[in-house]
Amino acid sequence: MQAVLRFPELSPELFSIQVFGLEFALRWYALAYIAGIVIAWRLAVAAVRNVTLWPDQSPPMRPEQIEDLLTWIILGVILGGRLGFVLFYQPGYYLSHPSEILMIWQGGMAFHGGLLGVIGASWLYAQRNGIGKLALADLVAVTVPPGLLLGRLANFVNAELWGRPSDLPWAVIFPGAAAQDCPDVVGLCARHPSQLYEAALEGLLLGVVLLLLVWRKRALLRPGLTLGVFLAGYGMSRFVVEFFRQPDAQFVTAGNPLGLALHVDGFGLTMGQLLSLPMILLGLFFIQRARRAA
Repeated sequence: MQAVLRFPELSPELFSIQVFGLEFALRWYALAYIAGIVIAWRLAVAAVRNVTLWPDQSPPMRPEQIEDLLTWIILGVILGGRLGFVLFYQPGYYLSHPSEILMIWQGGMAFHGGLLGVIGASWLYAQRNGIGKLALADLVAVTVPPGLLLGRLANFVNAELWGRPSDLPWAVIFPGAAAQDCPDVVGLCARHPSQLYEAALEGLLLGVVLLLLVWRKRALLRPGLTLGVFLAGYGMSRFVVEFFRQPDAQFVTAGNPLGLALHVDGFGLTMGQLLSLPMILLGLFFIQRARRAA
């Protein structure tokens, strides 16, 4: 029998209480969002307070403006993440069920859509407040990885977004359909813990790289460099993890068992890879642009 790991006994809820017959629960995923936002806020405040990090010792905004920006970004994450999921992954379903588009409590958020929402919200905020857009993008970029790390760990706790079947020693037997729905596997099916792969690459590794670039290498002195490293780093991390992540069910068919969104004769890209390619190219553009301007 292959040596695999059983999914630990973890509850998606940190705790729940009943008030007047109604149940209120704090879930790990919600806590991850809250903690990610708080960490991002403190990182942004620390960055703008350290004037030596910025060109001409002039941060793009004041510390007290960070809280206002967070409100815009939270709205951008929610609206962009939901609309991205609707448009990128299940447009046909939601065109037939438009009343469900805003039902975010039923699940369904896309990181790439959330990123577009953050970009849009940050651009509007900068436009309204006379803030340099590229400097603000650099500031936002360095604050994102902690939230990605916590979010992917919460995905693991929730036993969602699991990986493809695997017989590696660290493969995990997730509960429910994940353990049953595996072709050519007798008994329970173990899978790649792809949530942890993403947490390690998109959150921990990328976060450490950005922190070192900003606080040790003074990357903010070259506008666009931090943004470029974030975009390229996330895009490449997600592109690689997609090889191990279970494809989205709506793309899986008898003729397309790998769930590729773009394919020819069985070769192609998943939707996650397809959406990551523009991030990689745009990130490389900003990196090269910053290096030329140095």
